[in-house]
Amino acid sequence: MRAAILAPVAWRTPPRHYGPWEQVASNIAEGLIKLGVEVTLFATGDSITGGELESICKAGYEEDRTQDAKVLECLHISNLMEKADKFDIIHNNFDFLPLTYSGLIKTPAITTIHGFSSPRIIPVYKKYNSIGHYVSISNADRSAELEYIATVYNGLNTEEFTFTQVPEDYLLFFGRIHHDKGAAEAIQIAKKAKKRLLIAGIIQDENYWKEKVEPYLDEQIKYIGHAGPEKRNELLGKAAALLHPINFAEPFGMSVAEAMLCGTPVIAFNKGSMPELIQHERTGFLVDNVEEAVDAVEKLSSISRERCRDWAASQFSAEKMAGDYFKLYQQILQ
Repeated sequence: MRAAILAPVAWRTPPRHYGPWEQVASNIAEGLIKLGVEVTLFATGDSITGGELESICKAGYEEDRTQDAKVLECLHISNLMEKADKFDIIHNNFDFLPLTYSGLIKTPAITTIHGFSSPRIIPVYKKYNSIGHYVSISNADRSAELEYIATVYNGLNTEEFTFTQVPEDYLLFFGRIHHDKGAAEAIQIAKKAKKRLLIAGIIQDENYWKEKVEPYLDEQIKYIGHAGPEKRNELLGKAAALLHPINFAEPFGMSVAEAMLCGTPVIAFNKGSMPELIQHERTGFLVDNVEEAVDAVEKLSSISRERCRDWAASQFSAEKMAGDYFKLYQQILQ
């Protein structure tokens, strides 16, 4: 089987730090290679893969801001589509734009919908319902207007996450500094629980940072910048809990799965996919507000860190994800 994996071109695949879609595309590609699939990864030129690499740019537009994002995206997608007949199947991890080519090629395409940036993009997906082969990354993140062939949870390389039996006494916020992710709420929880909080992530909204986060930084609340893979592993593993007080219906939650792989329980606002990722009172706590989150901090000793690790490894491994997609490829190609 010859498969083309289409990754975004914002960041390298796999990413150096931030880049969740790129990370999933990489894990799919490398997992399929282990299953014997001939994989060509369409990504940035500095990307790393055990398969063939096709690229139209040396680096992603977020890492080299001299480039125009839309121009790169058009060149990147068209590069794959003009070579579509070389592949048995195309796996689109690049949102809705590649769908506009799908009626013009003979190669079937499967599209992982990594979330909806806006309801306004749904008409494109809806137009290609009959040939789109859509996969959701959680049951929560589905549109009633679209037809899906499966839900496949994002999978992580479990060996990259070290289990930590005895954590240190700090809470962790790990994610984009943006209203959606709830850094301000994490600060409130830590203050009320009288716990140290480490904040790690890229600043995506400068105004939010300046108004809701920066004024509250002190000896108790510290911002440590974005964290690459090695730093991420240590931060997540040593945390008493990951705080994930999201303000939107998150389609998945990579840091939630990553934390549990390290044995770290998660306290999350009960929105979006969180009930699918977290077993309430077994691998963390699903709460509705800051006060309930503070109460959950007091109950962390009731959570088995081994159970967190075992649950995440059974549900969110790259091997499971690649295997699930491989079965879908075979189903489509029958």
